[in-house]
Amino acid sequence: MLSILLPTDFSKNSMNAIKYALEFFKYQKVNFYVMHAYRNEFYDHDELVSRENFDAVLNKVKNESQNNLELLINKVKKIAPNPRFTYKTISAYNTLVEESNAITDQYNLDLIVMGTKGKSNERHIAFGSQTFQVLKYVKCPVLVIPTDYTNTQPKRILFPTNYLIPYKRRELKLLSVLAKSYRSEIDVLYISTSNKLSIRQEDNQTFIKETLSNNKVNFHIENSKKVAQTISSYIQDKSIDMVTMVNTQHSFLEDMLFPSTLDKVGLGLEIPLLAMQNTMRN
Repeated sequence: MLSILLPTDFSKNSMNAIKYALEFFKYQKVNFYVMHAYRNEFYDHDELVSRENFDAVLNKVKNESQNNLELLINKVKKIAPNPRFTYKTISAYNTLVEESNAITDQYNLDLIVMGTKGKSNERHIAFGSQTFQVLKYVKCPVLVIPTDYTNTQPKRILFPTNYLIPYKRRELKLLSVLAKSYRSEIDVLYISTSNKLSIRQEDNQTFIKETLSNNKVNFHIENSKKVAQTISSYIQDKSIDMVTMVNTQHSFLEDMLFPSTLDKVGLGLEIPLLAMQNTMRN
């Protein structure tokens, strides 16, 4: 059974990500945790004008959060009356990142599913600030769904890697489960000016082969120094439906998270991104 967190700010974009998750995981047994963290909303509230009305405004925001979550769950159950799903709502006076990390630890989450942007849907920002924070600081894989994206049956998943880091079995198994549900092919892409792998790289490649042995996996080498450009071209040329990267220091994903590179690739705006954190967890 999977444990999946669905953060929401009750925006259209977060609802789209929730609908995506409900459809994508319809063949799995899933415990969904639908969470609204309202600390920032409280401090930005128009009625919070003095210390004297602090508690009154806090109670108002808290009640609105709980009521909106209840309405959302009723809507979700109508959209997906799936006996494989269970739901728990979490209304928290906390930041999104802090609460996500707390829930990850408490419920041993497998995945967080969220949209690329929230209420501030500015065109020049590929990832909304909230999504960016979760990608960078929450120790759990994150599946990021672009605005209005609806294709829940990926045929080809791109996995760019330099084979330099040893991946965590649990996270690769998650990728395997996601791909197997729709018989998706996984393209493992090595971008380098050399075709020769070091012993470390060979061992890491072997580990990927073994862990994804239940999947159809294609191993490719692209001769290039321009990583971002090569990934972008590969996505277009091969009709990739989802891309997965590992978020570690000096990784492709870390490079992608810098706005100048991300704007060139446009990953966050086109297809879902599965960001694995490569952290040791039970």
